[in-house]
Amino acid sequence: MEKRRVALTLGAMILLTYSPLTIGSQGLSGDHSVAVEQKILTTTQAVVLGLVEGLTEYLPVSSTGHLLLAEKILGIGEDPDQSPAQREQTKEAADAYTICIQAGAILAVLWLYFGRVKQILRGVAGRDLAGRRLLFNVLAGFLPAVFLGLLFNKVIKTYLFGPWPVVVAWLVGGLAILAVSRRNRTQSPGKRPGHQLDDMTWRMALIIGVAQCIAMWPGVSRSLVTIVGGLLVGLTMEAAVEFSFLLGVVTLGAATAYDILKHGHLMLQTFDHVSLIVGVVVAFLAAVLSIKWMVRYLSRHGLAIFGYYRVLIAAATTILLATQLI
Repeated sequence: MEKRRVALTLGAMILLTYSPLTIGSQGLSGDHSVAVEQKILTTTQAVVLGLVEGLTEYLPVSSTGHLLLAEKILGIGEDPDQSPAQREQTKEAADAYTICIQAGAILAVLWLYFGRVKQILRGVAGRDLAGRRLLFNVLAGFLPAVFLGLLFNKVIKTYLFGPWPVVVAWLVGGLAILAVSRRNRTQSPGKRPGHQLDDMTWRMALIIGVAQCIAMWPGVSRSLVTIVGGLLVGLTMEAAVEFSFLLGVVTLGAATAYDILKHGHLMLQTFDHVSLIVGVVVAFLAAVLSIKWMVRYLSRHGLAIFGYYRVLIAAATTILLATQLI
């Protein structure tokens, strides 16, 4: 069974990375008049982006913010030898790629929470009432993101996908975590009373889904707002984290599929196939390690460490931007 899971996971990585991009290259993804002749994403850059994605996707520190910063540090889309149109295309392809390598992080959750996935599948088949209820709750949490994402996707990418909006989100989110942690410092977060995942109602899930929409601002962190939302509606820390992961599979999966279909041709035109696959595989491995560490850490500690980290990285990025070092 373990070998079969390994084979299925590796096969899914390749299919998620290669097949949809091939479909996109056949015309589903829009026409781009500017061609980039050279495959400019190196394997090293793909590894870096994969590591950043996998390590930060499920931590309450914002993977999108870290990926945007990593792109800037790596100089992706800022090659002076390219024309302005080529640089713009490269940046657009890189932004799409940082969304598509989420496939690795998605597969990490499916791997680690395979029992929950089977429960949901049994629920679909009508053999597990709790699994069917969990599926409905995940879908209820996903609906607000669908509505607002389709409505404001272009505005968000135009005005918020930049270093300064990310810095503001990091700082505000960090201060909010520290404020909440200080208020609850006498209570052990791993032992808070509350509902388990099987006790959730669709209304609780919907509230968490509304909270998730705040994370459309890069730097806020989807994991942060969904975990906090889960705690606010009465879930235990363990249940809030697990629901955040499961909701992320659907939300990130939809965003990944959308960008692959829309920008698949552009990514193939700009980046090398091998680099695309390497990023997904590295993201998977890094996400497995990150999730395991996070679950163990939050079972004994609170979120305060992430608040301090967000404030520090906001300050450091501000200095780097102000001094034009990046």
